Amino acid sequence: MTFAEKNDKLITGIVSGFLLPVIISFFIFLFAEGDPGLRLWINRIQLSGIATHVISLCVFPNVLIFLLFNHFDMLRASRGVLAITIAWAILVLIIWL
Repeated sequence: MTFAEKNDKLITGIVSGFLLPVIISFFIFLFAEGDPGLRLWINRIQLSGIATHVISLCVFPNVLIFLLFNHFDMLRASRGVLAITIAWAILVLIIWL
């Protein structure tokens, strides 16, 4: 059984589709100007009205994971990434409204 066959599960896609945006947001936080604390950084994003932009920026790399899973014919994992990306999009829509 190959690596792709073993990891072609819906949960693999969901976990990777959730963790990649969290990791990217952590890197954005690390390189934020002024070295703010986490709570201050979140408040600054909310007050400036760019929370939906930051979330969208963090979720965009899910496209790369989706395409990578498709390339290796891991269709169940691709479905998981797509599902969690849609969930992130719904969250952005809720925050935007």
